[in-house]
Amino acid sequence: MMSELPCRRVELLGDAPGAGEDPEHGEDPASAEWLVTNGLGGYASGTIPGLITRRFHGILIAALPAPRGRTMMLNHLREVVHPEGWVDGDKHALALGAQGEPGLTHDGCALAKLSAFHLEAGLPVWRYALPSGGTLEKRLLMVHGQNTTHVTYRLEGGGPVCLELQPWVNFRPHEGALDRPQTGGYALTVMPERYELAGEEALPPLRLEIYGKQASIHIEGKPIRDIPYRIEQSRGYDASGDLYTPGTFRLDLAPGSEVTLVASTEAWDVIRALSPENALRSEHERRKRLLLATKPELREGLAAELVLAADQFLITPAGRVADAARCRASGDEIRTVIAGYPWFTDWGRDTMISLEGLTLTTGRHDEAGYILRTFGKYVRDGLIPNMFPDNQNAGLYHTADATLWFFHAINRYLAATGDRETLQILLPTLKDIVAKHLAGTRFGIGVDPKDGLLRQGEEGYQLTWMDAKVDGYVVTPRRGKAVELNALWFNALRLMERWAGEEGDASAAGTYAGHAERAQVSFNARFWYEQGNHLYDVIDGEQGDDAAFRPNQLFAIALPHPILAEARWAPVVEQAREKLLTPYGLRSLSPDHPDYRPRYFGNLRTRDMAYHQGTVWGWLIGPFIDAWLKVHPDARAEARGFVTTFAPHLSEGGVGTISEIFDAEAPFVPRGCVAQAWSVAEVLRCLAKTTTPEPRR
Repeated sequence: MMSELPCRRVELLGDAPGAGEDPEHGEDPASAEWLVTNGLGGYASGTIPGLITRRFHGILIAALPAPRGRTMMLNHLREVVHPEGWVDGDKHALALGAQGEPGLTHDGCALAKLSAFHLEAGLPVWRYALPSGGTLEKRLLMVHGQNTTHVTYRLEGGGPVCLELQPWVNFRPHEGALDRPQTGGYALTVMPERYELAGEEALPPLRLEIYGKQASIHIEGKPIRDIPYRIEQSRGYDASGDLYTPGTFRLDLAPGSEVTLVASTEAWDVIRALSPENALRSEHERRKRLLLATKPELREGLAAELVLAADQFLITPAGRVADAARCRASGDEIRTVIAGYPWFTDWGRDTMISLEGLTLTTGRHDEAGYILRTFGKYVRDGLIPNMFPDNQNAGLYHTADATLWFFHAINRYLAATGDRETLQILLPTLKDIVAKHLAGTRFGIGVDPKDGLLRQGEEGYQLTWMDAKVDGYVVTPRRGKAVELNALWFNALRLMERWAGEEGDASAAGTYAGHAERAQVSFNARFWYEQGNHLYDVIDGEQGDDAAFRPNQLFAIALPHPILAEARWAPVVEQAREKLLTPYGLRSLSPDHPDYRPRYFGNLRTRDMAYHQGTVWGWLIGPFIDAWLKVHPDARAEARGFVTTFAPHLSEGGVGTISEIFDAEAPFVPRGCVAQAWSVAEVLRCLAKTTTPEPRR
């Protein structure tokens, strides 16, 4: 039987967010961020106390068809409670909104006391202690499959209060300039119990509706000047801009009653298809079904939270309408994976690495098939896309490893489902991919005929997962023969050997086997760094062979078909544990290297110089545990201990999820995206792997 839906409570240390020297992560856990998504790529996000610190914080970031893409539609709600009615001088704001004096908003309004915050089934719930003796509870959800946000307020105890809700807007592209001028301004249309705020002609209007109480609106269109975004400032981006409000909703709230503000870009009949009560019930039922689809041992505790977190990344991309139409015409559905919130779109590499943890571990096999068949249609010149820009239909293909991860993801899918039909659909594409790699394709990606190893590299491009680039400078170019690319290439060849044989093509199977055997012999002869008792990171690079100790070498052991000779596994894994392992994943570079950077912080250049030079990556715990269990097959309990250390992190950074990266030294401050697909996927996969017996392959 399944227990109640998971609940995560965040301990609040003060009444205001932390404001230490590190604006991205203050000392108070209340500076952590919440995230709610809609299954389309749209989302809502903010800090627990309501302080706007990022350009990406908003109540409704809608996923609109290309060329719009994700669009900021409702930036903030200014929420003010009047405990004694509509009188001046006795009002309390629920959130800071913009930075002000301690305990005060930017306009001098006193702050209501935030007494508790928790995630209920992954959805945020705030509780405020009011001077009147009552408690105001606030909940937020997005309707799945819609660009619609519900914000619900319920008064418990005390006396009646008056609530003011003032929407702040700046319709703009997801990463658009904060101070972009509003072309033509905004026009408010008032209808019975409904409101529409129109901006640019090509955008849908922002539709607003109040449920539960009749609201009056005080129309007073005015700018909200100079909103500061302190995290953007610390990261070297534009950090201030104006917002606009069309006016203020005013309503009375008695103890035991509730009211909901609905904000949406959908048509009115879609918006009104679900009342707030039914929307909450439907979302809870949907999340219960997500848990019931998993194995019983994953329905409680950390694993259950991560099953719900995994759901945030699996989307039907609203922007790619033509692609969706083509998929449906062939009887299929389009699915993809958002790499990370708030700023990433869908990336091929991240999707393939994440697929097992996000879909197969969670019992969402159909969606895994959709994703694989979707990406099969995107292959060009033997490559799958590296990423899809937010407001475009076409992908960018500058990646050497995403396509090789495609083979791995298909293999894991087949092991879980036995879906030979999908393999038969994809097999011609896979054969073409191998042929293109053997002959050579874009970006210098191709097999060296001298040794059968895969090389890559083109000036100005970063083609592996270590892809930091700033001002045209590629921080870790790794041009040449990278260790993990050859591990993935060998794995792909062995898989093709097996699949071709199973489909009755013995000749092709023999050809793939020959290429694999040659690559393996060359790899073991050339990649072993005898002096360090580990593998080179890159050979035949622009500056020769690179012996930096990095986690990339673990893939030579961790993949289902390991390319490294078994006698050499143990020293590599042991050194990785000693030099790279942290409570939140692996360092990207050993601390004994001169280029090691222990902290990821500062402007873009400073951060990118540290991105793969020591910074900890949560997703790398996956290949480490895979390699660890090959060396220590009876140490599953110890391996599980390497992932349960992530549990406290779910109360910081992005609450209920796992961040992209962490500083390389204690206290391992979370950085980058507050919610990262492959971080969640690999931790969840490893929880499952270390709980249940290893499946036969």
